Amino acid sequence: MSGDSAAASAPVHRGRERAGSVFRWGVAVLACLWISWCTCIGPIMRSDVGLAAFGVKNVLIFIAAFAVTFGIVLGLRWLGLRPARRMADRTGGAVTADAADSAGNAGKAGKASGRANRAEYVRKLLSGKLRMPAKLAQPHPRLRKFAAACARIVTKATDRWWKLWLIFLIGWLWVPATLLTAYGADINSQAREFSWAWNQWIGIKEPYIGFFSFVPMDIYPTAHYLWPSTTTYLTDQHNIVLTVFYGAVAAISRYFTGSNDAGYVTLSALQWLFATFAVASCANRFFNVPWVRRKALNDSHDSRGTCVSRDRFRRPELGAGWTQVDFAHPERGVRMATGTGACAAACATGAADRGNRPAKAIARFLIVLFFLTCPLVLFSTISITKSPLFAFGFVWWFGCLYEMYMTTKPKRKRDRTGYSPRNRSAVSTPSEEGVAEPMTKRGESPERVRRSTVVAMVLSVCVMLISAKYAWYILVAQIVLAILADRRRWKFYLATMLLPVIVIHGGTMALVATGKIIDGDPIESKGVQIQMIARVAKYDPESIPQSARDKLEPIFNLDQMAEAYSRQDADPVKSSGIQSKKVSYKWRTVTAEDMKQFNSAWLEIVEASPRVAIDAFFMECYGYFDIFDPPYVEMTYYVNNDYVQGSSTWIKDYNHEWRDTVAGSVFSWSRIPVLGWYVHGNFYVTLTLLVGAAELVLRRWRTLAWHMPLLILMGVMVMAPANNFERHMLPLVFVFGFLLLQFYRDSHRYARRDEEKRPGREPKKTV
Repeated sequence: MSGDSAAASAPVHRGRERAGSVFRWGVAVLACLWISWCTCIGPIMRSDVGLAAFGVKNVLIFIAAFAVTFGIVLGLRWLGLRPARRMADRTGGAVTADAADSAGNAGKAGKASGRANRAEYVRKLLSGKLRMPAKLAQPHPRLRKFAAACARIVTKATDRWWKLWLIFLIGWLWVPATLLTAYGADINSQAREFSWAWNQWIGIKEPYIGFFSFVPMDIYPTAHYLWPSTTTYLTDQHNIVLTVFYGAVAAISRYFTGSNDAGYVTLSALQWLFATFAVASCANRFFNVPWVRRKALNDSHDSRGTCVSRDRFRRPELGAGWTQVDFAHPERGVRMATGTGACAAACATGAADRGNRPAKAIARFLIVLFFLTCPLVLFSTISITKSPLFAFGFVWWFGCLYEMYMTTKPKRKRDRTGYSPRNRSAVSTPSEEGVAEPMTKRGESPERVRRSTVVAMVLSVCVMLISAKYAWYILVAQIVLAILADRRRWKFYLATMLLPVIVIHGGTMALVATGKIIDGDPIESKGVQIQMIARVAKYDPESIPQSARDKLEPIFNLDQMAEAYSRQDADPVKSSGIQSKKVSYKWRTVTAEDMKQFNSAWLEIVEASPRVAIDAFFMECYGYFDIFDPPYVEMTYYVNNDYVQGSSTWIKDYNHEWRDTVAGSVFSWSRIPVLGWYVHGNFYVTLTLLVGAAELVLRRWRTLAWHMPLLILMGVMVMAPANNFERHMLPLVFVFGFLLLQFYRDSHRYARRDEEKRPGREPKKTV
C-alpha cells in the first residue's frame, strides 16, 4: 500500500513543482516585460504623442530591452546557483561523514583539481565548469601583498559602527559646510502653518473660512469640507509631527535672527547627523554582522578543537572557519581551519554559515565609496524634505530587518520525541573526548534580540511614520510577512512595529477626529486618475459623456484642467502651490457628497477614451523604470532653486556661485550616456526589481518576505502624483548596495539546499 501511495503521489509532486516553476518564471518574465515596455515607450512619451505613435522602432527597443533584462535575471540566477555547483564539485555531489572527517584531504583535492591536464580543462570548459589554471590564478607576489594590505586597511577601518560613522561624518562634512541647506516649497508651507497656529494660540486673530481669505491650508489646497468648525491652522498635509517640529525651529530662528534661514540650516545639520548615524548603523550590520560577536559561534577551531571564534572575529577579513597560512606573511592567503568531529565537518563541507561571515574588503570599499560620491546621497543629507528623512529612516530599519532575517532559526522536521534529527544524531556521534552532545528541543525559545536592535527598530519605525504617510501601509504589510517568516518572535514585531503605528498613526487620526488638526485632502491620492481626466479633457474633450461632466462639475473645472495639464505632474491640475494658479480643483466649494461621484465619473471618461487615458497613466509612471528617461525633478533642484538662491534672507549670499557650480556639474554628469545612470534613481529601481525577480526564480522565499517593502515602494512610485521624481526613489537607491551584498551571501546560505534538491543526487548523510 505504501509503495502504491508513493507512486501515486509522485506525479502530483511533479505537477506541483512544475506549476511552481511556471509561476516563478512567469512573474520574473512579467517584471522584465514591464521594464522593457516602459523603456520602449519612453521616446514617444517624452515627445508627448502617446501610444498612437507606437511603431517598429519601439518594438525593436522592446525586444532589445527584454533581452537585456531577462539576461540579467538569468545571470543573477547563475551567480546564485554557482556556490551550490562549486560545493558539488568539491564534495562529489554528496556530503558524507568520511568527507567531513578529512578536512585536510579536501584542501589537497582542491589543489589537485587546480593542476588538471589540458584534456580535463577542455572538458570542464565545455561543461561550463571553467577553472583557471593554477599558475594564472595566482597573481604576482607583490600585487598579492599590496592587495592583502589594502584589504586589511579597509576592513580594519570599517569593522566598528563608530568608525563607519566617522567615515561618513568626515566624508559628508563638505556638504553642510559649503551648501548649508537645501529645501523647496514644502518647508515654507510648514513654517507658515505653524506661524498662523502660533498666532492663534497667543490670541492673534487670523482669517479662517471665507471666499476671499487665503490661508496656509489653501496653498496645497485642502477642501474646506474637511476643516473643523473650531479654528485651526495645522494640517496633516506634510505630516503633523514634522510640521510642528520644523515650524517651531523656524519660529525660534525668526525670534532670535529675524528670518527662517538659521532654523533651516539647523534642521539640515540635524538631518545630516541623523543620516550619518543611520547609514553607519545599517552598514555595520551588513559589514560586521555584530550579532555573531555576541553569540560567539563555534565555527573556528585550533588544532585541539578549541573554539577561537572570538579571536577570529578580530580578523574579519579571514572569514569564519579560515586561518592564515602564515601570520607573518598575510599575502600568502588563507586555508581551511581544521578541527575534530562535527567541527571539522562544518569546516570541510562549508556548512558553517557563510552569511554570518563579515563582508569582504571589496564589498565594504564599493558600498562606502558609493555613499561618499553619489550626489543622490550627498544632497539628501541636507534636503529638508520628508522623502530624504524617510529614506534614511528606511535604511536604518532595513539594517534591523536584515539582522532579524539572519538570526531567524531555520525550521527542521521533528520526530515523535519532539527533537530535530540533527540534534538526535549528535547523541549517536560522540565527540573526541567520548562525551555525547546533549539533545535540545527545537523551537522552544526564539532567538534573543539585542537591546540595541530593539531600540533601533522602534526609533527607525517612528522616523518613517512621522515623515511619510504611506509608511504605515508598508509597516503593516511587513508585520504580517515578518510573522509568517519568523513566527516565534511575533511579540517582538508587534511591539516594535505595530505599537508605534497605533500610537503615531492612531494619535494623528484622533487629533483629526477631535478637530485639533485638519486631515490631508484625499485628492492627493488620486493623482493618476486626475491626470487621466485632464488629458482626455485636453486632447479628446468631445468623448467625455455629459453624465461624467455633471458628476465632475462640483469638483473640477474641466476647461481649467485641460489648460493646467502637465504630462509629468498632477500638482497643477490639483491647484497646488502659492503662485497664481488655475483653479481647476474647486476645493472651496466641493463637499464630501460630491467626492463620492468622482470614481464613477473617472470610470466613464476612461471607457469613453481609453487610449488617451492609458497615455496619461504611463506618462505618470514610466520614467521610474526607464533608465534612459532624465529625472523630472532632480535632487539638485533643492540645492539651487529660487527658494534657496533668491527668496532666502542671507543663505543666498553664502557660496551662491558654488551652489550653481555643484548643481550644474551634477546635471552635466547625469546627462552623459551610461555614466550618467550612476546619478539616476531609476537605474537603481530597475536593478532592484531584477534582483527581486532573480530571488523569486531561486525560490528564496524568506528573503523575498523581508524585501517586500521595496516592491511596495515601487507601487507608491507608480501612484505618485509626479513621474520620475527622484526623491521618491531614495530608499531603493540607499539600500541597493546592501541588497547586492545580501544576494551574494544568500547564494552561499542557500547553496546546500539547492544542491540537495538537484535531480539525480543521492540523499546526503547528515553529520
